[in-house]
Amino acid sequence: MTTLMAMPDSHPPHANLARIAYLELQVGDAGESRTFFEAAFGWTLTSFGPDYAATLGAGTDLGLDASGVDAGKPPLAGIEVVDLEAALAAVEKAGGRISRPIFAFPGGRRFHFREPGGNELAVFVNEPDAA
Repeated sequence: MTTLMAMPDSHPPHANLARIAYLELQVGDAGESRTFFEAAFGWTLTSFGPDYAATLGAGTDLGLDASGVDAGKPPLAGIEVVDLEAALAAVEKAGGRISRPIFAFPGGRRFHFREPGGNELAVFVNEPDAA
């Protein structure tokens, strides 16, 4: 049974909805992927044995893409940054493989990459005036 907790009254009425708070990626080597995310984004991951590591206390948002371009693909996690070009360089330096170079989307710009475990993720910057 799922219990939904009400948000404080200072939030708008729609904020009472439950939201996604955890995204789990399947990886081949937890240590290798942990090292990658720590090097590329400066995150701290906690190990829970040799096969599992996680960030603790981070929030997440959900994006829905109805364009059909990536229909049938697994969910795409997006990592928000303030400097997209610096993030691209950090991902490459840490061993990530760019699968889609920087491109504009309504509200910002982003790129896609594959981490060592094979998962594809996006890195984006909010730019409200972008295409």
